[in-house]
Amino acid sequence: MRRVLKNNRDLAVFWSVQTLSAAGDAFSTIAVPLLVLHATGSVAQMGLVTAVAAAANLLAGVFAGVIADRFDRRRLLIAADTARALLVAAIPVAWLFGSPVWLLYAVMPVAAVFSMLFNVTYVAVLPRLVGPDQITRANGLMSASYSVAGIAGPILAGLISAAFGPAAAMWVDAATYAVSAVGICFVRFRAPADPQAGPVEAASFAHNLLVGARFLLRHRVLRWMTVVLTMLIFVEKGVTDLVIYHLKHDLGQPDSAVGYALAVVALGVIAGSLSVARIRRRIGFGPTWIGCSMLAGVLIATIGFGTSVATVALGAAAAYFCVATAGICSQSLRQQVTPDALLGRVTSAFWTIHGSLGPLGATALTAASGRFGVRPVLLVAGLGYLGAASVALLTPIRLRYPEKVAVQPV
Repeated sequence: MRRVLKNNRDLAVFWSVQTLSAAGDAFSTIAVPLLVLHATGSVAQMGLVTAVAAAANLLAGVFAGVIADRFDRRRLLIAADTARALLVAAIPVAWLFGSPVWLLYAVMPVAAVFSMLFNVTYVAVLPRLVGPDQITRANGLMSASYSVAGIAGPILAGLISAAFGPAAAMWVDAATYAVSAVGICFVRFRAPADPQAGPVEAASFAHNLLVGARFLLRHRVLRWMTVVLTMLIFVEKGVTDLVIYHLKHDLGQPDSAVGYALAVVALGVIAGSLSVARIRRRIGFGPTWIGCSMLAGVLIATIGFGTSVATVALGAAAAYFCVATAGICSQSLRQQVTPDALLGRVTSAFWTIHGSLGPLGATALTAASGRFGVRPVLLVAGLGYLGAASVALLTPIRLRYPEKVAVQPV
């Protein structure tokens, strides 16, 4: 990983500012609920602010890909970061004069729209920083650093909020967005290899919304990846909630134990992120993705049998090692086989379709756990995950090098 950064100054700058920005995101994750709680004392309002932002994020995903493919991506990244810096900074400024909770309902959904635009554009622009043979390694590096930021960010946010108030933590988040915007100004992105492939038709916005989905459906590997991953996300989204519920309800552990367990889970994600390029290079895409996904199902099924914080944390960490490895393989393949001019729309379509069952799955699994207990629900969920992943054995997903033999839609 160090060699990749050393030999690619632009990737090193981009990686540095995005890691800093990811840590800043964790500040808002902690600070916004605390601001609502301090101002209203209402848990319901905390959840409502989060729900409104999540809805805006999902809606933005529908059109973010069209924008990412239509406009200059470097300028979009800078504009999105600048907008988020100004929006987030408006919150602590307003808190100097009171506690206008209504501002959070106005600002956070708009910030979520720019976050989705940034994320889709970021996925679409990464192949312009590295060669096709380095995409998996670069994605792994980014994922690992984001996981590290996900561990350190909440800790620092909690310390700052305790010492200076949650509004002060929002200043940090705004500053990281500003630094990211400035940093991207110094990143040079390569020209696309296929500038004429799949251009956005300015007069047909609705048509362009479906271009990404059509590409996924016509591509023999991506089509099956979308189908299988949509089934897997139904289980995956609820696993973390079930781990927390198992620790709190079944094992009677304090909040601090939950924090330690999730930190160990994050270490599993980091390990998977740093290992994925080596694993895929040695055994190929299909064996890596299918093997990790099936093993993740087995591990999810056994988490509920853990009787201590250590066994639950290690089991969940191993499961998410596999999930992270498979996820990075999936994203890297989409970046490798999708024409540059289509990559924004394909990313948006994939995230929208792939994530459609996630909220339903999380709701169903947590509701079932409240009625039947965590252990049987995780057992059934894990076996279902294993079964869905096994379907891939019968599809072109099993190919070792789909980036070489499935470049064009068929």
